[in-house]
Amino acid sequence: MTAHPIEETVAALLPRAKAELTELVAFRSVADPAQFPPSECEAAAAWVADALRAEDFQDVAVLDTPDGSQSVYGFLPGPAGAPTVLLYAHYDVQPPLDLAGWETPPFELTERDGRWYGRGTADCKGGFIMHLLALRALRANGGVPVGVKVIVEGSEEQGTGGLERYAEAHPELLAADAIVIGDTGNFRAGLPTVTATLRGMTMLRVQVDTLAGNLHSGQFGGAAPDALAALIRLLDSLRAEDGSTTVDGLAADADWRGLEYPEEEFRNDARVLDGVELIGHGSVADRLWARPAVTVVGIDCPPVVGATPSVQATARAQISLRVPPGQDAAEATKLLTAHLQAHTPWGARVSVEQVGQGQPFQADVTSPAYTSMAQAMRVAYPGEEMQASGMGGSIPLCSTLRELYPEAEILLIGLSDPDARIHAVNESVSPLELERMSVAEAHFLVNYARSRKDAGERSAR
Repeated sequence: MTAHPIEETVAALLPRAKAELTELVAFRSVADPAQFPPSECEAAAAWVADALRAEDFQDVAVLDTPDGSQSVYGFLPGPAGAPTVLLYAHYDVQPPLDLAGWETPPFELTERDGRWYGRGTADCKGGFIMHLLALRALRANGGVPVGVKVIVEGSEEQGTGGLERYAEAHPELLAADAIVIGDTGNFRAGLPTVTATLRGMTMLRVQVDTLAGNLHSGQFGGAAPDALAALIRLLDSLRAEDGSTTVDGLAADADWRGLEYPEEEFRNDARVLDGVELIGHGSVADRLWARPAVTVVGIDCPPVVGATPSVQATARAQISLRVPPGQDAAEATKLLTAHLQAHTPWGARVSVEQVGQGQPFQADVTSPAYTSMAQAMRVAYPGEEMQASGMGGSIPLCSTLRELYPEAEILLIGLSDPDARIHAVNESVSPLELERMSVAEAHFLVNYARSRKDAGERSAR
């Protein structure tokens, strides 16, 4: 079968895409000044802005958002009367975590075993490169048939809401007929997938105080209230015996209806050790996509090395709560806060600080844009049909865009297949998936422009 010119163009552009992704990955763009200097994010934003200008985008701007981060915007005009499509990605990344666990440096793109490794390769610097590849392929084959807006966020991983607040203050900026969020991924490499739902999230810091200062455990232990022990008991109250999330007043029994996730596949994807049970009950899809999930993402306490025999006066933890569609993240935050306050033992003093929040999202997969995407994915993945899955993670901007532009169709695609190991050490992207998804996005833009034109002609008759 003869390849379509779009496929040929994307394949020819892949070496350039690798070189660009190598440059972008090199920026240590973690949007937390306590870990990396803000200049790293600023340099990444400038790189993205220059890339848009090189593609003849207009009105390119580096936007200072209310949380102190920067987002990059650009507009590429389309033919007269054509619809406008917003393409989203983010250039900020998760911290590298355990440097010793990386087989190659996290901020150096390295190819091995058919994949490109480095922090942000899949989540989500690769998503921006995917958008560029799709647009370049169209420009080389007749032109881009829609108006295109691009927004590349600078603090998505922190969940601090900078772009959401900016969009609310400037609602005309991101207005579009369709929105493609390039920050999810295929359920399995080679299986074209759109993400139909996202869990929302709330992030809290809880601190427990019991003493005016640390005490000698031999002299005072057994009667003096240990703040770290109190915190451990408090955190344990958030889980049932089987590991299910239990927050007072928060429903946790919804069922998922859609693509299922076989347990053995999940165990393999999650690299669960032999003999270790999964937590929770119901299907894996129920637990990942339809129910709330609490995770203790960090604890401030003395490390084992250098620890002294002391009763701890204070202890602190950061808690993430994923909130499924159908539940309100703000209400979940109130319930979680009340639960923590009610379950703190021994009359210990407890304080709770909210550090991030985002609402869940549910897409209408029956909309015309999804039909256009399904057609595009058949071309990019011959012999495969588009699937719809959920995603346990959060993209807070989606709910903001839904509220601002209720008529816009929002699609979620991307490069984060299970082997990508996003948010973990040794994150990677499949160059074949980058190629295929870029082809799919290019064909989607063609299909969507045609469908909107056909719909307009029918309504004019």
